[in-house]
Amino acid sequence: MRFFWFICLSIPAIAAYAQEMVNPIPAKLEITDRVPNDLLSKKSCVFYASTFTEKELETIQSGFQKTGIDAVAYFKSALVFAGTDVTQKIVEFLDSREIAFIVLISKKEDAYSFIFTSFNNKEFVINGQPGWEVQNTDLNEALQSIYRSTVSSQPIKNLLINSYPEKNFPISIINGRRSDFFAIDLKVDRLAVPWFKNAVADSALAQFFKENYPFSYGMTAPGIDPNELRKNGFHYLLLYVHTEGTIAREILGYPNTSKESALTSVTYPNGSLQLKTISAEAPVYKFYFKHLASGNVFLGTKWDADVTWQEALRNHIKGFKAELKIP
Repeated sequence: MRFFWFICLSIPAIAAYAQEMVNPIPAKLEITDRVPNDLLSKKSCVFYASTFTEKELETIQSGFQKTGIDAVAYFKSALVFAGTDVTQKIVEFLDSREIAFIVLISKKEDAYSFIFTSFNNKEFVINGQPGWEVQNTDLNEALQSIYRSTVSSQPIKNLLINSYPEKNFPISIINGRRSDFFAIDLKVDRLAVPWFKNAVADSALAQFFKENYPFSYGMTAPGIDPNELRKNGFHYLLLYVHTEGTIAREILGYPNTSKESALTSVTYPNGSLQLKTISAEAPVYKFYFKHLASGNVFLGTKWDADVTWQEALRNHIKGFKAELKIP
């Protein structure tokens, strides 16, 4: 009989290990006190923090409806910035819906924050573009401030506005076939491994592959076009998502149930297989291989996400080598 160890991470332990999901947009903006032109005549999309309740979102949408802000879609920021493939899909979605503005809503300490900025069609925003921010400790007061500032500066042209926040937009990052096994062709096909663009992480990444990956690979700059990678002799690309566990499973096509409060992951802390239970809401990393020519995605035989990229990558490569019976 085979025995497995079960490691359970409590909420305090998760807080110690898990990294806070970062929304990179605010750092690129020049915050001003000016309401964006045409905010009340064109469509907007809301990116919201996971800490918002359904009631709060409904209150926000009701306030937007009164103001004339046509927020046609709501996405969790934890989903939008889960990985390069996900972000690109969201950009394509916003472009297809003719979105003109992005609204970022978050909670800063004891205050609600609303940031309004224009949507750039190639990326969400460009460095230095203006953003209008409203903050208040009271949600209704924040919405009233938005109302007073906007209706006094421009006419309301948006009329048919949803009365509730529209959130159910399935986003799939898999263009080809989804496979719950490893890409055996990697025994002969070269793997592209993008840098993190962080000196410390990149040094650790290079060292890990040197010591643990048994086949052909090469380190590459992130975001290179797949056709360019193929011209350089690569057939597969290493990718990952970094977001809350339930969101990671959803965008990678794993079954989810709303009642799950924790997820069980395969890990190899001492070289041998163990099971770790992680809060379903904790940010995790999940690595996978993508075939460049077909878009087929290979997720591995087990759910092997973990709270740090080092642990998640080790889990995935260890599982791959175990499947091939490589020590």
